[in-house]
Parts: sequence; C-alpha cells; structure tokens
Amino acid sequence: MKEVTLYTDGACSGNPGAGGWGAVLLYGEHRREMKGGERETTNNRMELTAVIEGLKALKYPCRVEVYSDSSYTVNGFEEGWIYAWEKSGWKKADKKPVLNDDLWKELLALTRRHEVVFHWVKGHADNELNNRCDALARSAIAELADEDRGDK
Repeated sequence: MKEVTLYTDGACSGNPGAGGWGAVLLYGEHRREMKGGERETTNNRMELTAVIEGLKALKYPCRVEVYSDSSYTVNGFEEGWIYAWEKSGWKKADKKPVLNDDLWKELLALTRRHEVVFHWVKGHADNELNNRCDALARSAIAELADEDRGDK
C-alpha cells in the first residue's frame, strides 16, 4: 500500500454561514492542494468535508496519516465515538440523533477503504501544512463571497 499524508482544515464565516475546506495530500515528492466551499454550512461540516474530499481523491487504497486541528473529527475516530454511533443507529448516548451523520457515514466508509490514522495538531500555530489548509479554506470562502458580489 502507498503511504500518504493528508492535512486538512475547515473554516466558517459565521457558524452557520459560508464555509470552506482545504486539504493538502502528500505522497513522496508529490503534493496536491484542494479546496472547496458551501454558502450555508458549519465549521464542523467543513472539517469533516476536508477529510472526505482528501480521501476521495485517492485512486487506490492507501495507508493515510490524517492531520487535523479538529478535535471533533479526530476524536470521532480516536475516541471511538463513530463506532458507538454506528452501533446505536446513529444516535448519541442521550438518544438524540448524531449531527452531520451524512458526513460521518461517508467518512466511515472511506476509512474502511483505506488504512487511516488520525492525528490532532494545534490549529493556528506553527504547523506549516495546517496553516496552508486554513489559508485554502479561507480562500474558498472569499471566492464564494466574490461570486455572490458578481466578481470573478
């Protein structure tokens, strides 16, 4: 299996509000940057989407080290929340529905295609690739605002 590193970040202008995600995929000497956004979303949805889009970009099953500053995303896997939610029919311990279950389900399916390990990194610190993902996410939000104003 190929070994790939994936850095991700999500951002939102307002929460909910316009949001963006950024991802940087690294494989050997190769580097691919991706970004996207939505006009009405939440920060957590953008954090999950960044990882989903990064994993979807992989053509073959890979070993993937995912680095994210989203405790929500990382803990979902590392603390086992997602497996408990799946087992309980996507209900939390308080029996309320899991938020963003559509994205969690998609991400879970992708993690079963690849060997994925999640790592939390401190956001807005000195991690160059995390900062790059943040810049990509914020530029996606700016592009949405430009489109809304009619700028191209």
